[in-house]
Amino acid sequence: MDTVAVVWMTLLLVLAAMIAALALPRRPVAGAAPAARVPLPRRGRPVVPAAAGRAEQLAAAARNAAETARLSRESWEQAQAEVDATWAAFDAAETEARRCLRAAAFPVLKQRRTRAEIADRERFLHRNALAACRRRELSIAQLNEALAHRGGWNARKHPVAQEAALRWAVRDHRQDRYRAAVERERAAWHESEQAAAVLRSLRAEALAATMTAGRDISPAGPRRAGLPAARPARTPVAVH
Repeated sequence: MDTVAVVWMTLLLVLAAMIAALALPRRPVAGAAPAARVPLPRRGRPVVPAAAGRAEQLAAAARNAAETARLSRESWEQAQAEVDATWAAFDAAETEARRCLRAAAFPVLKQRRTRAEIADRERFLHRNALAACRRRELSIAQLNEALAHRGGWNARKHPVAQEAALRWAVRDHRQDRYRAAVERERAAWHESEQAAAVLRSLRAEALAATMTAGRDISPAGPRRAGLPAARPARTPVAVH
């Protein structure tokens, strides 16, 4: 009985020693290379190259150029409307001048004029010239000529003749304004065309830069290896 107990105790000790030996950490073998650690893929922000920044700059420049082109277009439209208005004013003034010129063609009875009559005609000329200048129908230079009785202005003439000369001077002034408006409209049109050309160029450059930046952007991290191509299925060969 004692012998059996001794045998069981020996077996238990041996089993405990084996379990303890398996639980201890193993030491690396001398000369053996350590196992390589496989890096896990990380999800990071996309790498933005310099082309993306240039694309943003060109896009902002294109937006500013679009605003400039819009303002230039509006200025040209306003200049065109001014041309139409000045032409209509010139046409009306010419029609009125020709009407007064036809009325002045009738002969006037010549008689000796008194000083009072000459003074009345002079006041008539000055009063009408000042009124026309206030209405912006005459320029300051034309008004000075009329008040000084120079440049074809004659205060001794009949009021009908003076009115015809005044209407013709208004016609000349409005013609000058029409020509000045045409010059401004041409300059505004030229600026509008230049602004539109700059806008088209910037939009083309911005589009090209955006496409380039889209090709250059790549995710930060290892790329997945492509799967091998499947082998073509073999055609069974019939054996005769």
